[in-house]
Amino acid sequence: MKDFTEGRVGKLLIDFSIPLVAGNIFQNLYNVIDSVIVGNYIGKEALGAVGASFPIIFALISMVIGVGSGASTVVSQYFGAKQHENVKKTIDTIFIFFLVASVFVTIIGILLSKPLFLLLNLPAEILPDAVTYLQIYLTGTFFFFGFSGISSILRGLGDAKTPLYFMILATVTNVVLDLVFVLVFKWGIEGVALATVISHTLAFFGAIVYLNKKHPLIRLSFRKYLFDRKIFRSCLRIGLPTGFQQSFVAVGMMAIMSIVNGFGTNAVAAFTAATRIDSFAKMPAMAFSQALASFTGQNLGAFKEKRALQGLKKTLLFSLSYCVITSLVVILFGSSIMKFFTPDAGVIRIGQDYLVIVSSFYLLFAVMFTVIGFLRGAGATLIPMVNTFVALYLIRIPVAYFLSSKVGVNGIWWSEPAGWLVGMIVLSLYFYSGKWKGKVVVRRVDVPVVEE
Repeated sequence: MKDFTEGRVGKLLIDFSIPLVAGNIFQNLYNVIDSVIVGNYIGKEALGAVGASFPIIFALISMVIGVGSGASTVVSQYFGAKQHENVKKTIDTIFIFFLVASVFVTIIGILLSKPLFLLLNLPAEILPDAVTYLQIYLTGTFFFFGFSGISSILRGLGDAKTPLYFMILATVTNVVLDLVFVLVFKWGIEGVALATVISHTLAFFGAIVYLNKKHPLIRLSFRKYLFDRKIFRSCLRIGLPTGFQQSFVAVGMMAIMSIVNGFGTNAVAAFTAATRIDSFAKMPAMAFSQALASFTGQNLGAFKEKRALQGLKKTLLFSLSYCVITSLVVILFGSSIMKFFTPDAGVIRIGQDYLVIVSSFYLLFAVMFTVIGFLRGAGATLIPMVNTFVALYLIRIPVAYFLSSKVGVNGIWWSEPAGWLVGMIVLSLYFYSGKWKGKVVVRRVDVPVVEE
């Protein structure tokens, strides 16, 4: 656990962000390794199937993960206020929620998998593999929620290293099982999905065993959970806007995917591979945002607003510096990286166009996500939700639809930085309005701390 209310701001954020970046890298390796093995050893149709599944998976889990992020903010604020009993109650409450939610998500996802792909106009040659992959993947929903919940709670407590260790374990397991199931057993797309489920499951149970033995604030027992309605309402108040925000993104990505699907298998496969590369490039900026959320939550919970604002400035500097370097790397070497995913020249060309267009505007993404991290830590999650709706549904999707009809598939790629620009402007205006103040769940009467 790490107390963010004392010490050098920049060093604390960097130290906390490094394991977050590493954890995100390994988490994304799940998707990247699946895509590399599928694209090279099964085919571009299967590669498109994996990519087409993720907007639907994201849509199914986004609301639950959003509420989990609200619990992380509540945990960080209670921890900053030194209210450890409420920290424990929050952990119990959110895991009961995850258990119930996972049952509904799994059943609904399996039943609606094929109709959803048909709704998205998925090419016929991709459809069977996509349905198979999605249905197997969803059998591991509870373990995914459980491990994600443990990671969010630990980050709220200032511990980013423990989730990293178990993410490394899960990723290594996934790599080994992918290779065995696909290359040795010849199980195809089924083997790739099964490898992911097993990896999530091992990470979840491994984390429970470790935390029950080693972590002073967390004792996870399926027989002793207590549900606190008041705390859950706080988690909902903070987390539901984030959940809706994630849901907006998920449904919006399904809409974008539907537009991409209209350009055929090469476009779907290229979009799958290029977004995997893109996700790696964005990860440090997103990790800095996560770190800032925990930092902000603890310091506002301790009523140290000036220190929280110092964290915002430092995070913005770190993210912008990183994005300049990343943009250059992706623009210069994007085509070469695409070749790891597929030998198909048509797929590589479309993917390279995506990477050049999108990576040229990473600075906009960095500013937007930095402000989002600060606002989430403050508990002001409603405006990021509204911002996502505006940037995605009023800007990105209409721009993608219009430009793709005029200039082809590249018009879809141009819509992403257009959405970032609008999102950055909306969030910045809200931040400078100061209306995010006073959103913490802890009351000053409970924490007699003098502002620095």
